[in-house]
Amino acid sequence: MSISSINYSSSVLGSQIRNINQQLTDLSTQLSTGKLSQNYSGMGTNEGFAIASRAQLSNIAAYTDTITNVNVSINLANTALQSLTKIRSTVQTGSANTAQDLNVNGQTIAQNTAAAQFGSMVGVFNTQTGNRYLFSGTAVNTQSVADAGDIINGTTTQAGFKTVMAERQAADLGANGMGRLVQTQPTPSSVQVSEDVAGSPFGLKIKSVSSTLTGATVTGPSGSPVSFSVDLNGNNPSNGDKLSIQFTLPDGTTEQIDLTASSATPTPLGSFAIDASVPVNPNNTAANLNTALNTAIKKLANTSLVAASAVTAGDNFFNTASSAIGSAKTNQAAPPAPISGATALSGTSPSDSISPGFVAGDTITVNGTTLTFVSSGATGNQLNVTDSIQTLLSKIDGITGTSKPSTVHGGAITINTDDAASLNITSSNTSALGSLGFSATPVTATQPPLRVGSSPASSATTLVNGSANTVKWYLGNDGPGSPRSTAMARVDDSVTVQYGAQANEDAIRRQLQAIAVFGTFSTSPTGQYSGGQVSALSLRVTQALTQQPGQQRIEDIQTDIAMAQNTMKDATTRQTQAKAQLQTIVDQAESASPDQVASEILALQNALQASYQTTSKLAQLSLVKFL
Repeated sequence: MSISSINYSSSVLGSQIRNINQQLTDLSTQLSTGKLSQNYSGMGTNEGFAIASRAQLSNIAAYTDTITNVNVSINLANTALQSLTKIRSTVQTGSANTAQDLNVNGQTIAQNTAAAQFGSMVGVFNTQTGNRYLFSGTAVNTQSVADAGDIINGTTTQAGFKTVMAERQAADLGANGMGRLVQTQPTPSSVQVSEDVAGSPFGLKIKSVSSTLTGATVTGPSGSPVSFSVDLNGNNPSNGDKLSIQFTLPDGTTEQIDLTASSATPTPLGSFAIDASVPVNPNNTAANLNTALNTAIKKLANTSLVAASAVTAGDNFFNTASSAIGSAKTNQAAPPAPISGATALSGTSPSDSISPGFVAGDTITVNGTTLTFVSSGATGNQLNVTDSIQTLLSKIDGITGTSKPSTVHGGAITINTDDAASLNITSSNTSALGSLGFSATPVTATQPPLRVGSSPASSATTLVNGSANTVKWYLGNDGPGSPRSTAMARVDDSVTVQYGAQANEDAIRRQLQAIAVFGTFSTSPTGQYSGGQVSALSLRVTQALTQQPGQQRIEDIQTDIAMAQNTMKDATTRQTQAKAQLQTIVDQAESASPDQVASEILALQNALQASYQTTSKLAQLSLVKFL
């Protein structure tokens, strides 16, 4: 018979000791790390909740980073906008100053200040955070506005604002300095004034004429070109009788000339002399009226008209953006495909056509010309309901006479026109027009930069699209939609904020335009009408920098982005609370209590000591003792 030896390593007691040792090792690790386990399998049944909580904590951390970055952008934008309000106040205060002392360059101190502030504004618009331009809309990698020197002085190939303003002034004044008016004496007893060309956008426009001249006949204003005449009919007016003519200036303002019949010597300012010869010759009075009227028109043309011309040139140069743009999709099976030039204007779904489409009898009116939809066989100003969008655009281009064809690209229709101010498109089927991306009717477009249409400018009669040879001052995104929507960020699971801005927003553009006009305009330091020009311009600039009801204000933009900031603040508050709760769930599922672990270690140490003692006694057994 054989007797097996007592093998400690394979004994039940040895196994228990090893188990206790392992538990002690695990508990020691828990005590040092504070975690139940170093792997998910040892975490217990609540680890699923912890994993889900960790995912939410990770999202909150990402939102926190996003909010931090967006706040940096918003704070920089707000600082920039605040500086714009200070610039506006500075220039407005200067323009309202009655002092009109001109330096050798033909400008006042206030104008010099405005020129410097224009450069500051351009610098503000080109503010960056990282590599992102804050006032470029979605074109974040593109400088928001051109360099200040290029905007004012132009480049080697493109005209700047100074050139545009000079051309416009020459066109408005005309070669005779009379504001494009022609003054004659058809008969010895009469005076006539007419506009030089019918339909011309330049110069003074005769609005109304009134008279209290005794025995005189006033005709007009009427005709094409518009004219009026005053015939004394061989009569001398009475002392104090008055002739009043009201003119409309290029900027839409009105000015009035009042000429009073006077027998005083010398003849007072704003009056014309009643003939006092013996015998009385009323034709002399008519000649005096003609001279006084000529003097008054020249003064008006060389003061208020020049100022109005500068303001209008500013609008021609700065008040520009894109053509009319629409973005739509076809009625093909989901997901809808973007439209293309080949997309049909009507068709059965699913097909490459807009939905809802046009039907026979529908009309589209473009600048007063009507296009009618027919089932088939379209001729002239007709369209088949199955014609393509490109066919429609070609019809529209034929009516507007654009030099740049309208396009369809990336699902967006761009209707180009050389005279965006006159673009007006409506339809009897507004739903179908909306399917082309034009949700608002009538469809209109903003102006391209406008230039005097021919040379010499003093005899020009048209304004033309100057896009090809004029500096584009705004370089950022100018597509449809709110400027705020050009920068969006998700700051919570179901919360997004919009904080974009564009330098061509109405409030910003109007301020930049007014300051550019004031800072760029100059005149002769010793000219007869120089003081009147600067005075009239100062008045207009002061008004332009004064906020009007219904107009966007820079403060409105600040309010918009402040709302985004408040939204993020609220999101941060919610996330802070959620973060604490989620962390509690994780801690409860994964953390080990130091007190409990210490207690368990102590119990295991006692059990291990007892096991070692028992093992020691067993280890002293021999075969003799065993027997």
